[in-house]
Amino acid sequence: MAGPVLLRGLWTLRPPALCAISGRLPVPVESVLPPPSCVLHPTWRTPVRMLRLSSALCAGHNKWSKVKNIKGPKDEARGRMFMKFGMMIKIAVKGGGSNPELNINLAHILEQCRGKNMPKASIDAAIKNAEKAKPATQHMFEARGPGGCLLLIDVLTDNNLRCHQEIKRLLNKNGGMMSDGARHNFDRRGVVVVPGENITTERALELAIEAGAEDVQETEDEDEKPILQFICHVTDLNKVRTSLKELEMQITSAGIDFFPRNHSSLDQDQLDAAYTLIEALSDYPDVVRVWDNIQTDS
Repeated sequence: MAGPVLLRGLWTLRPPALCAISGRLPVPVESVLPPPSCVLHPTWRTPVRMLRLSSALCAGHNKWSKVKNIKGPKDEARGRMFMKFGMMIKIAVKGGGSNPELNINLAHILEQCRGKNMPKASIDAAIKNAEKAKPATQHMFEARGPGGCLLLIDVLTDNNLRCHQEIKRLLNKNGGMMSDGARHNFDRRGVVVVPGENITTERALELAIEAGAEDVQETEDEDEKPILQFICHVTDLNKVRTSLKELEMQITSAGIDFFPRNHSSLDQDQLDAAYTLIEALSDYPDVVRVWDNIQTDS
């Protein structure tokens, strides 16, 4: 299995001083999985590339991701952003109750809300509305878009038939189609995000090992500020988050993400068409989030 080899490679590349700091072997790393759409910062050097932390294997917080996902705190985007957070809160409350101390998924989402400056009154209202909301179901639609790119469309709806018909209509109108099996091209992983200012490559690797993460990726947020994404198995998400907090890291967000195993390379026309499709899907009120496997240069 490749995992032990990669772990040994990580320890081989690790400076002696780092081994002395930790003094123990971390949780075994099964594999190094690059997050979807990431652009590596120039400070990632050859040892990191040997661990498969390379732009050739991922597509990330670049110009494409900034236009296809929730944008920063611009007036025209804030309403949609808060609406999506409200839907995520509703899903979390539905699955584990309204107490974040007993519902770790809700705690992670509230952390993201605060990180995006969502007003406390809006957060409290979203939790209260989620408790009183009529029953809704969560679905993951699998689709294929322009240029053969693969899409996962996460929805929360109180009318399954209406939602299915509208998603299908939006796909057909914008060059896409339903595609069973697209889900198998993605891996479900936990991601903990921390600010990346003043953290060296060596320190980032050390933090990943100490926290038990499978991988660490340096990229940028929507405001072009450096961030570190610590990627782990879903069951280890809370452990990695807690470990990073104990290492005095400021947690920006923690949650679940989908990482493509293979990427689709699109030309400019296909990329524009894919953006139009994803934007149309994201504008539909029942859609919580859209994942893709699009690979582009920064």
